[in-house]
Amino acid sequence: MSVTYDKISTRDAFGIALVEAAREYPNLFAIGADTTKSMGFKPMMAEYPDRVINNGIAEQNMAMIGAGIAASGGRAVVATYAPFASMRISEQIRTFVCYPNLDVKVISGLAGLSGNIEGVTHQGLEDIGVMRSMANMVIAVPADAASCTVISREILKYTGPAYLRIGRGPVEKVFDENYTFQIGKANLLDDAGTDVAIICNGCAVARVLRAKALWEEAGIRARIIEMPCVKPIDEEAILSAVKDCKCIVTVEEHNVMGGLGSAVCEVVCEAEKPCEVTRIGIDDIYTESGPHDQLLDKYNLSPEHIADVVKKAVR
Repeated sequence: MSVTYDKISTRDAFGIALVEAAREYPNLFAIGADTTKSMGFKPMMAEYPDRVINNGIAEQNMAMIGAGIAASGGRAVVATYAPFASMRISEQIRTFVCYPNLDVKVISGLAGLSGNIEGVTHQGLEDIGVMRSMANMVIAVPADAASCTVISREILKYTGPAYLRIGRGPVEKVFDENYTFQIGKANLLDDAGTDVAIICNGCAVARVLRAKALWEEAGIRARIIEMPCVKPIDEEAILSAVKDCKCIVTVEEHNVMGGLGSAVCEVVCEAEKPCEVTRIGIDDIYTESGPHDQLLDKYNLSPEHIADVVKKAVR
């Protein structure tokens, strides 16, 4: 199966949506911690330089500036790399954004393994698990540039705390301009059968779609569900899969603990008749440096590994 990559990265796609939102909302400000250029702020900087703030490598200050803007009636976007967006500013986001339910969007770059050559310090593999535990927080994970543009627009329209996970470079193309997104809703990509339901998000979606031919060779027919919104999660889509399918396999570019797979298990275990769930993600380890695609292959997200796990789950 041939692989087509996006022409732009998800952070560039976010930048397109950000400048559109800046035009619509005169009270929208974007704050970076020496990340205004690397996190997609360039288009907004060109049009509205007075509403883009670079406070230097001081992420906690960045979060508090965003909280102050929102507390004063503005709309704030704060952006840095995933480990810092989820952990270095976790107390500020919890206490000064989520607790008062302020309109601050946390944009998380180099998420998953897309920090690639920067290594463990810049690869964000625990971020969803951290952010998912905070009340009032919405969490969205685009699969590619087209979906990121649509999701970013909706997240920037939303009033309240939100965490948007984006990557570094162009990724495999999955969707086009017809992509749709609604907070708290999944997208059914394939309803080919009821042997298994595959629930995935982020760059794992493209790899699941490439794995499809491999499990179909074994006679397995699957339902494929994209879950771009991890919180609030689409419980109806999950419970429908529990009812209709023999088992569920989740696939994500995140530590296998605390992310999409854990969120799905929480819903499944409270179903009237739960089914078996198998989680695919990065093992509970620290990964190494390398090109993004090679890291995805090494850490459980190759199409071949996904197909093998699906086959075993169905058997």
